[in-house]
Amino acid sequence: QVQLVESGGGLVQAGDSLRLSCAASGRTLSTYARGWFRQAPGKEREFVAAVSWSGGATYYADSVKGRFTISRDNAKNTVYLQMNSLKPEDTAVYYCAAGPIATTTAAYNYWGQGTQVTVSS
Repeated sequence: QVQLVESGGGLVQAGDSLRLSCAASGRTLSTYARGWFRQAPGKEREFVAAVSWSGGATYYADSVKGRFTISRDNAKNTVYLQMNSLKPEDTAVYYCAAGPIATTTAAYNYWGQGTQVTVSS
């Protein structure tokens, strides 16, 4: 019954900002790393950002470094992705994930349904 639900996606103009949220069920997930991935049409899913269980370490794909910020609120079992300076190439379905090792994509155990982010030029 572990469930991750993303929200906050939408249609925006290039240069705009969005904040994605992912609420997770279960207190056990407070000890899990949390990550964001995305999948654009016709492309494979790719890593975007991750945060350790404590929030003390963050990791970003080169394509979003300096523009996106991942954070978490363990009291709310929620992870956020603040996306600034959005570009059309950021258009994708964004997925929230949880797993035991922030830096190991294959270790992520739980995935959300995804939320669509569309950035127009």
